[in-house]
Amino acid sequence: MSAWQPLLHRVAESDRAAVPFTLDGQAASALEGDTVLTAVLTHCGQLRRNEFSFEPRAGFCMMGACQDCWVQAANGERFRACSTFVTAGMDLCTGGVSA
Repeated sequence: MSAWQPLLHRVAESDRAAVPFTLDGQAASALEGDTVLTAVLTHCGQLRRNEFSFEPRAGFCMMGACQDCWVQAANGERFRACSTFVTAGMDLCTGGVSA
């Protein structure tokens, strides 16, 4: 799977307000109330790269217990993607190849 092929596809609920953010230098949009994990994976196929193997990762437990969804913002801030809500203006980095 390509890093830029979405892993998740929204099939319902689309009436929430749009939240603009930046993903690997590209403009992106999520829906209000989406976690960073959902926001990222509806745009690409990876959340981040493993710091040891550099293999793509997309989260694991989806409830904040496994430590696999730590992501980094362009300003260096780190947070759990599965339990952090996306906010307007976030500038997120997956470590993927730019489109």
